[in-house]
Amino acid sequence: MSSLILGPSHMSSRTSRGIAYERLPCEDVQVDTAFEGSLDSDIILQNTIYDEFPDREQVEQSLLRKVDLRMSILVLIYILNYIDRNNAAAARLRGFEDDLHLEGQQFNTILSILYVGYTLMQVPSNMYLNKIGRPSIYLPTCMTIWGLISVLTGTTKGFFGAVCTRFFLGFVEAAFFPGALFLLSKWYKRRELGQRTAILSCGIMISNAFGSLLASAILDGMDGVMGQAAWRWLFYIEGSMTVLVAICAIFILPDFPGTSCSWLTAEEQALAQLRMEEDFGVGDEEETQCSKGGESGLKQALSDWKVWWLALSMTSLNVLLSFNAFFPTLSATLGYSPTVSLLLCSPPWLFATCVAFFMSRHSDQTGERFGHITLPLLVGIAGFLMAMATMNIAVRYLSLFLMAQSYTAFVVYFAWVSNSIPRPTSKRAVALAFINAFSSLGNIAGSYVWPKSWGPSYSNSYAICIGSGALCIIMSWIFRQHLMRLNQESEAKKIEGGLSKDFTYLL
Repeated sequence: MSSLILGPSHMSSRTSRGIAYERLPCEDVQVDTAFEGSLDSDIILQNTIYDEFPDREQVEQSLLRKVDLRMSILVLIYILNYIDRNNAAAARLRGFEDDLHLEGQQFNTILSILYVGYTLMQVPSNMYLNKIGRPSIYLPTCMTIWGLISVLTGTTKGFFGAVCTRFFLGFVEAAFFPGALFLLSKWYKRRELGQRTAILSCGIMISNAFGSLLASAILDGMDGVMGQAAWRWLFYIEGSMTVLVAICAIFILPDFPGTSCSWLTAEEQALAQLRMEEDFGVGDEEETQCSKGGESGLKQALSDWKVWWLALSMTSLNVLLSFNAFFPTLSATLGYSPTVSLLLCSPPWLFATCVAFFMSRHSDQTGERFGHITLPLLVGIAGFLMAMATMNIAVRYLSLFLMAQSYTAFVVYFAWVSNSIPRPTSKRAVALAFINAFSSLGNIAGSYVWPKSWGPSYSNSYAICIGSGALCIIMSWIFRQHLMRLNQESEAKKIEGGLSKDFTYLL
């Protein structure tokens, strides 16, 4: 067997991935050409990299600490994203329907129309984001626009105006969540992604918890100020908050690892790209060149049956989670005043946030996804059954806790989606956006699952949610079996689809 020839341990200057930086100690390694291309040489080279770069762990910790700090603003953005999306549910308790003279299913249409715009825009948005590579500019710009649209919602006088503002709100909001998922997948390894995705997705639950408190304070304190109804002030204030945070986000959000940035050292930036190559077997830059941009990514994503399967499964999950938009209404069935009903919404979502964080962290540590999706769904189904069985106040309030924690499945599911479509980067961008967009059809359908005529028990609504949850579990199990077969084939062949033999799908 030919030997490895180790270069000098001192650093030398070079350019890599378009970045001029000092050569890392680990990169001063040459492999005998007779051994080049051998799978065993890759393993030995990888071991040599770690042996010859004892500071890698420290550099990696510093890199992750800096990236985590900047990515943390995504949670705040997502909180405001959902507050702007769901404030109509809170406004409903303080005259929104009466002032706009809404009748029949018009309120449900106002809720569902948002997801029409949301569905249409997600795939083009992520394709454009992948092309320009500047999420620090693109995402805050979209955020500013949706904040202004939210403010305009407070000026509407009737059904048509509310429908228009809600449609365009969804149209612009569509850029954020798939874009944020794509941004995370460009910086974090697969086993780091679940917890980060969970922390981001916890923004939904935090927004439901503190959004209710904020809405309660605004609706109680602003009624009649400057001759405006309290629900109008709700849109004015919360939309203005969104614009303010968007301006700050321009200076905080990172771009992709291949884009030069001043907040990372050259060594850290080079390592950021190397980490992605190690995790997926090929760098994003090379993937982008091979995939020839967004059009190829669109074709690859839509021709992969896994993408459609995950989209359908997520659609059924979103039907189950449709109770989220009507949570204040479900809380009001307990018989308390509008203010108390909004305050009672917070504890279940705080509980759900803790559960989601723990479960997603455990999912990352164990490398298991299916069980961490199924368990919260089963607990949520138990909550639906409890609410169907009785009108007892204590039992129904407890059921709200069990329902809310089912959002943990949504959190872990998106980490599973990112893990299951690893490359190329253009395909991953389109796939994440398409799955999230297609699954929004579940939100549209879910908006009509909770008509007033089915209240206050909403037994029919809960039954639909139970059926949707069961379908999601079955589809997830089938998908898991498919990934298990792929892993077995990969293990037998040592390499599959151009990925390194170390790549395995998380189950």
